[in-house]
Amino acid sequence: MGRILGLDVGDVYIGVALSDPFGMIAQSLTTIKRISKDQTYGEIKELIDKYDVKKVVAGLPKNMNNTLGPQSEKVMKFAEKLKNKYKIELIYVDERMTTLSAEKVLIEGSVRRENRKKYIDRIAATYILQTYLDTQRRNNG
Repeated sequence: MGRILGLDVGDVYIGVALSDPFGMIAQSLTTIKRISKDQTYGEIKELIDKYDVKKVVAGLPKNMNNTLGPQSEKVMKFAEKLKNKYKIELIYVDERMTTLSAEKVLIEGSVRRENRKKYIDRIAATYILQTYLDTQRRNNG
């Protein structure tokens, strides 16, 4: 069983999380700064190869009324290209409130405001991936 990569895709940064080999626990991995398309996809490909990733879980930013907005379309375009480019399974998870939850954790952990930017996307990716892993465990008993 390969690992699962969780992505919090933003316009400037992509937070990345990785599952343990058993698909039970998500852990924060890194944040990718989007400089160019080739660089961004290349960095993700390196992680896919390094960790034997078989599936990518991307957070889908929905509106509070459950509709998709412009940011959702950007995420889907990015993720679909990733799926087609590297022939990898792609799953979307509702990411509403993950960034707020990540920020709350950082504030409670007394992380200074200027340092929160370094971690917020990867923590949001961890929430996204853990949500998927927990759902899979519940559904598969």
